[in-house]
Amino acid sequence: MKNQLLILLAATMFASCATQKGPDPVEGKAWFGEFRYTGNDAFFNENPLPEGKFYNPILSGFFPDPSICRKGDDYYLVNSTFSFFPGIPVFHSTDLVNWKQIGHILDRPEQFVNTDQPVSYGIFAPAIEYNSYNDLFYLTTTYVGSKGNFVVTAKDPAGPWSNPIWLPEVPGIDPSLFFDDDGKAYILNNQDPSYPPLYQGHKATWMQEFDVVENKTFGPRRVLRDGGHNLAEKPIWIEGPHIYKLNGYYYLMPAEGGTSINHSQVVFRSKDIWGPYETYENNPILTQRDLDRNRPNPVTNTGHADLIQDPNGDWYAVFLACRPYTPENHFNIGRETFLLPVHWTEDLWPVILDRGLEVPMILDLPMNATNRDLEPGFMKRGNFSYTESFADQKLPMEWFFLRTPVEEWHFFDPENKGVWIDARDANLRERKQPSFIGTRQRHHDMTVEISMLWLPSTPNDLAGLVLFQNEAFHITLGVTLVDEKNHVVLQKAENQEGVVNKVVLESIELPGSFSGHIDLKAESKNGQLAFLYKTGNSDWQMVKDGIDARYLSTENATGFIGTILGMYVSSNE
Repeated sequence: MKNQLLILLAATMFASCATQKGPDPVEGKAWFGEFRYTGNDAFFNENPLPEGKFYNPILSGFFPDPSICRKGDDYYLVNSTFSFFPGIPVFHSTDLVNWKQIGHILDRPEQFVNTDQPVSYGIFAPAIEYNSYNDLFYLTTTYVGSKGNFVVTAKDPAGPWSNPIWLPEVPGIDPSLFFDDDGKAYILNNQDPSYPPLYQGHKATWMQEFDVVENKTFGPRRVLRDGGHNLAEKPIWIEGPHIYKLNGYYYLMPAEGGTSINHSQVVFRSKDIWGPYETYENNPILTQRDLDRNRPNPVTNTGHADLIQDPNGDWYAVFLACRPYTPENHFNIGRETFLLPVHWTEDLWPVILDRGLEVPMILDLPMNATNRDLEPGFMKRGNFSYTESFADQKLPMEWFFLRTPVEEWHFFDPENKGVWIDARDANLRERKQPSFIGTRQRHHDMTVEISMLWLPSTPNDLAGLVLFQNEAFHITLGVTLVDEKNHVVLQKAENQEGVVNKVVLESIELPGSFSGHIDLKAESKNGQLAFLYKTGNSDWQMVKDGIDARYLSTENATGFIGTILGMYVSSNE
């Protein structure tokens, strides 16, 4: 009997120690241990992947505006990041399906200074190209809210990349470079036509020669295409232009229709790079805007495509698209990167997807490709789970900050793993640089959990888990002081007559024995959100469920990003 009691006591002590994982509390700092994520979208559960196939999207979650280039057998892909730092992830692949992040274009604060821009400002529509004449990679992009368009260069896409070379003579947005086979270079962009716009959203595609030695434009700037496919139909937002040379033609391919439900891709061609460019009579070559909104598993908002030819001579397109969970096009996870093969018509026009067809989410693997997304380092597709403990003592590439950090406020813990984050005088409702580290939500049905150690000192102190869409639309589950007692609180941001305030949805007092160790959980399923917590050896306790997930949708919150799952600490809540 005595031995049984000793065993029971030892087991109890072990269980207690297991739940009290991590270091001791430190005033003014929160410690975050494990971050656990599980994606569980119904489509992937109901449609197991057959042999020789792959899932779209190839990059799930907030990976919009893809651009791609190739050097030999290596492909490189980039995406927009708006006000997040480091900016513009760089991915590498050898088969177009399996991608591994190898760095960021803008990974030094002097390259991207952003301390007060709205979330959906910042870095728009990067375009990456390889120039075989000087064996150099180029990236052009727009910094909306600052000095406009710039170019950076690198010998290795993994970096380092140069500091921005600003292009004040290139107005508008969405610059991209084209390197002709005679060594000449040209820069395209989207801006107003050469006369006052005829309607809201009336834009034109312009081009000018580019000096790759001096990294500047020269010569006349000319309009290649005014207004898009058919000016009489008042097409809006002709943007994201690229040029390709094939079959004796220059193909000009921009998007039009805006980046929402009417998004599309169109194509024009000319024997002369300066035009005139004839329009493909069956434009658009990619859109989903004509399809039944009540169709199962819809893919919407398709456009902003870039074409690439593989070494076998086959052509593919990367493009952005969305996976809404309502017929009204509500989606929370942002615009994602999809891949489709391109076919050519008998009269030599490229077509990404014939009109009336749905974007497939299961496709044949390209030649020589295999499914490697579950290998370490490769981006995962379909449903998956992972745990991040920050054991490498550095921020993994898929994590980032909101705006550019101007001081050091996070520290890794070699003894306990995890990361310490300082409570600072900034909150997520402000246009400041908060103590916030986030990663992308990549499924609509998902669970995220964090382990945290935190003892607030004042009612303004808060630390916890955030589901963040922008300054005015985010939900925080955290720990703070209420009437001098520790509470778990659930709060959201709300725009009230032009001022973004916090609204407390639930507050639960923690026991007096609370040591600061707590686990926080958010669940998203079938368009509903639930938030839970647990301390010590307790089971998960519900804070609040039944919250409408559409609150965090782009359709409701507006903007260009997807939901970011983050660890957050503030002394000014």
